[in-house]
Amino acid sequence: MPNLQDLENQAPALLRKPEHDVIILGAGIAGSILGAILARNGARVVIVDAGAHPRFAVGESMIPYTLLWLRILAERYDVPEIATLSSYKDCNKEIGTSFGQKRHFGFLRHTEGNEPNPREGTQFSTPGVLNRSGHLFRQDTDSYLFNAAVRYGCATRLGFRVEDVELADDSIAVVGADGNTIRGRYLVDASGFRSPLAEKLDLRENPCRFKHHSRSLFTHMIDVKTTDEVLRHPKSERPPIPWTSGTMHHLFDRGWFWAIPFNNVRGSKNPLVSVGLTMDPRMYPKNGLSAEDEFREFASRFPAVERQFADAKSVRPWVSTDRLQYSSKHSIGDRWCLMSHAAGFLDPLFSRGISNTVEVINALSWRLLDALRTDDFSVDKFAYVSTLEQGLLDYNDKLVNSAFIAFDTYELWNAVFRIWSFGSVVGGFRLQRALSEFRRSRDRKVLEELENVPRVGLWWPDHAQYGEVFDSMVSNCEQFERKEISGATAADNLFRQLESADYIPKGPGFADRSVHFLRPSPAKLARMCMWLAREAPPDIREMIGGVAIEMAKTGLHGRRLF
Repeated sequence: MPNLQDLENQAPALLRKPEHDVIILGAGIAGSILGAILARNGARVVIVDAGAHPRFAVGESMIPYTLLWLRILAERYDVPEIATLSSYKDCNKEIGTSFGQKRHFGFLRHTEGNEPNPREGTQFSTPGVLNRSGHLFRQDTDSYLFNAAVRYGCATRLGFRVEDVELADDSIAVVGADGNTIRGRYLVDASGFRSPLAEKLDLRENPCRFKHHSRSLFTHMIDVKTTDEVLRHPKSERPPIPWTSGTMHHLFDRGWFWAIPFNNVRGSKNPLVSVGLTMDPRMYPKNGLSAEDEFREFASRFPAVERQFADAKSVRPWVSTDRLQYSSKHSIGDRWCLMSHAAGFLDPLFSRGISNTVEVINALSWRLLDALRTDDFSVDKFAYVSTLEQGLLDYNDKLVNSAFIAFDTYELWNAVFRIWSFGSVVGGFRLQRALSEFRRSRDRKVLEELENVPRVGLWWPDHAQYGEVFDSMVSNCEQFERKEISGATAADNLFRQLESADYIPKGPGFADRSVHFLRPSPAKLARMCMWLAREAPPDIREMIGGVAIEMAKTGLHGRRLF
């Protein structure tokens, strides 16, 4: 990739003014990754934030889809520090011994006053070839990435509270509470919910367009018992991987608790567990209790959950939110972009926050570097970034809203769980295939082709039949919510589609409602390989089989595909 600075040295003085090319609001994970990418490729970047590092943040649970986007960013833009987050082992080696391991997504359904039914538990093991997921201790990862951005040349203005944003035809500026002004050619607002740009331009949709409703309580705690300790299930009904080895979700009607341990792997010296409760405020409005008292009152309704947190102690103040969801009318304008959580937010369920962020960073970075070279900041040039951001939010809204509806009945949740997990797996294989081709060819068009899809924002966006099943999931869940059909009928409708789908591999159990724990044995894996060879549609054979062969060539032979 040409170095921007070399080109600008030969360009008219106009292209070299004002002092900064890009102003980034927000020194968190989003702003720091973008800043590192832009500065590494020659842009003059300043990162502006009212706070400083280290600082508390949630959004700690990783998914394979996110890991692949991190690797794509690291290799496409030559910033290897970004790839560190794609492996919990690398995090513990390069950043510090404060990270946990995530070997699965675990879900267990609870009803008030009762012990959980072990047959209402589901577990999705992360794909073996990508099984490096971790639980990020965000104060450490965010500081690490911020420092990387500074090393690549980003200027910083920490402790700078933005009071106003000034927009002009040829520049953009932010004005601080002290009256000082920072000018640049382009502004990226990655500051989150309290976005100065969103406030200045009145960009928030009121009411928020999303169907999903939730509020949350959360903190970090010590002395949290593991889920495995507090359950009274016989060993024969336990999952193949201990619950504590992954991200634990305790589900109840229209809500869920999370437990994300940083202390679940040898080598971690962090005793903390990220703990939270998220629920629908229409069913569970605030009751005047403190955040901690409300959390414990909720936990007392579910015996196993109460035991898990009985001796736990918070190590920082609790956070209690109002409705989490917010959306924006636009996320792209003349010389500005609302990025990541400045544009909107849904819910921490399914751990898509960082995933959505890095996918948007990939789409924005190359366009912004090109705009800086050509001095073309037209809205049309960045239109796809807006389409992607809004699509990611809208599809996540459909998914999370469907899941919250389905929590009411295990049969329906079991179907939603499979539609989500299978699409996530194959979406990850799609990214791995593109990354492998990029490594061979170094042709950026391979990565740009990922954008040419009919369902922008869906994790498997270019497969028509999967898109139809996803839409059916949304429709059936909404019909159940309106009491037009029962949960059992909705589940049967979805399982019929899954069972008849010729693109879902035989063996792992994605279409089998009786398989609660999606971690295939060698025999099931062998059956899937036979299916790939004899029955799979050509595109699926190439997608899954081709990536597996590529992994074998790069030294990962023998690991599980799923």
